[in-house]
Amino acid sequence: MDDESIKKSSSISSQPSLPSVPSLTSHSLSHRQQHNLSVVDHHCLTTLKGHNSYVSSLALAGKFLYTGSSDNEVRSWDCNTFSSELDQEFLSNNNIVAVGKGAVKSLVVLADKLFSAHQDHKIRVWKINNQEPDHQKYTRLATLPTLGDRAIKLLMPKNHVQIRRHKTCTWVHHVDAVSALALTKDETLLYSVSWDRTIKIWRTSDFKCLESITNAHDDAINAVALSDDGDVYTGSADKKIKVWRRSPGNKKHSLVDVLERHNSGINALALSCDGSVLYSGACDRSIIVWEKEEDDGNILVVGALRGHTKSILCMAVVSDLVCSGSADKTIRIWRGIDRNYTCLAVLEGHRGPVKCLAATIDNDRCDSSDTSYLVCSGSLDCDIKVWQISFPLLR
Repeated sequence: MDDESIKKSSSISSQPSLPSVPSLTSHSLSHRQQHNLSVVDHHCLTTLKGHNSYVSSLALAGKFLYTGSSDNEVRSWDCNTFSSELDQEFLSNNNIVAVGKGAVKSLVVLADKLFSAHQDHKIRVWKINNQEPDHQKYTRLATLPTLGDRAIKLLMPKNHVQIRRHKTCTWVHHVDAVSALALTKDETLLYSVSWDRTIKIWRTSDFKCLESITNAHDDAINAVALSDDGDVYTGSADKKIKVWRRSPGNKKHSLVDVLERHNSGINALALSCDGSVLYSGACDRSIIVWEKEEDDGNILVVGALRGHTKSILCMAVVSDLVCSGSADKTIRIWRGIDRNYTCLAVLEGHRGPVKCLAATIDNDRCDSSDTSYLVCSGSLDCDIKVWQISFPLLR
């Protein structure tokens, strides 16, 4: 990781924990629930090798896993081969896209399109062509902002913003690394956040930039999460989480809340499946759990998940599980019941900080009495690990 990445994005140096926020980890579960949690099975299905630099982003879509690295490379992997003994490095070699400059910071998939965010300030859109059942080919569709969007904005002085003392550019441009991407539920809008402290909203049908929220934070923005009810959450190195909302009939977003409880930079955000619970991870080694009240929509702290010994760098939510990756080289799997959270498993095996996570239900291995998940992790050790987590259904 280069010096700028450590400074601006997800610092792997940990800050003191949060004594003012109570821990949510508890053992006040029923005897049967305790027994079920004690028989959780977790193991590494496979280690995917092929990237020559650290793995900085992951995305699961259908039967394919997409991975981005710090040396401008995106690869795709066939999930059907995760439990086989085939040569994983060979399987990936025909599915490489060389892109951009610097790290691939974020990946999202929309139908047959792959969006990639880059350290060179750009977002790239790739057409995924399924040529064979087990192979894909990529064609670059666009680079955001598009040439047409730039040209239209360039002609009018009101579209120019000052980015340095003697330099301006149009508001559709990011001017620093694009750190994270997120799609709305209806997939019509793409949100991007950047170390340049801006939030931008793009229309996915024609890739037009519809809005730019400048100076959204006081420092680099590292994470974004979108709720199905339309709320937008952004987490920053300025230690704040901000909540944005677009009123009915209004095309512009406004700030509706500022959440401040972390004592260090925020690296990761994740939402529960119903959007009622927000999880935030930071360099203070804690995951704060926030809940939205049903009556007035206020967001309150309910506690913190503790166990990692260094910075929280990434998170993913699948079903009722929360997965967290840390600079301590481990992944923790959490499950909450009535605000009592239990760490189901600690996944160990990476030789470097865990930088990115993706998770999904493992439908091929679920049955009526057990539930199973796949968790994919990317690390500064350049490896991708695929883990299987399974346990009896809690009754």
